[in-house]
Amino acid sequence: MNYAPAEALLPLMPEAGETRSVVVAQLGQTLDGRIATVTGASKYINGYQALDHLHRLRAHVDAVLVGVSTVVADDPRLTVRRVDGKHPARVVIDPNGRLPADWGGLSDGAAPVYVITRPDLTPPPPAIAVPLEPEAGGFAPDAIVAALHALGLRRILVEGGADTLARFLDAGAVDLLHVLVAPMILGSGKEGFRLAPVDSLDEALRPVTRVHAFEDGDVLFTCDLRRSWQRD
Repeated sequence: MNYAPAEALLPLMPEAGETRSVVVAQLGQTLDGRIATVTGASKYINGYQALDHLHRLRAHVDAVLVGVSTVVADDPRLTVRRVDGKHPARVVIDPNGRLPADWGGLSDGAAPVYVITRPDLTPPPPAIAVPLEPEAGGFAPDAIVAALHALGLRRILVEGGADTLARFLDAGAVDLLHVLVAPMILGSGKEGFRLAPVDSLDEALRPVTRVHAFEDGDVLFTCDLRRSWQRD
């Protein structure tokens, strides 16, 4: 593993292609892999420098994508208010029409809101519907990425929640993963990763990874899922 300044890791994001958007994902967790307590409390597991890094990531993408459960639970704005830069479009995966009409992201005017939803559902205004046919268990990540690419959204940040991130990872739809690990141990609570089980270590993901330690204690792992390392 190589060590690099946090600012040097942002340009490592791959360039978007003509036929497919590039997908970056991020997850903030504790040392023992938890993203929230048993009651759902998660603000703030990661420190301020990790939050700054997340906002820098947002400033480097065209769209931030979350599941509707994240919107309902956390009421996030998904903006870059902690750093300089342009606010990305907000994309919400909402297969069953659960997006609250009073969500602040619909009224702040910071950036457009797109809602991935079934063709028979209409999201609350001014959100723009992106209709997709669902598959078993939800929308296919590759279909979501293709639909966003068609809208001109070429760099996508998958920010949450854990179930949405797991679906994208299981589908092989993530190019670069940023994992922010806080020096904290909960011992219980919601897990950050719950992927499809593998039978052997040969099936495990082994991304080429760089590491950066922030001054306030968090450690950032940037994992290039397009490239794998092999043990000698």
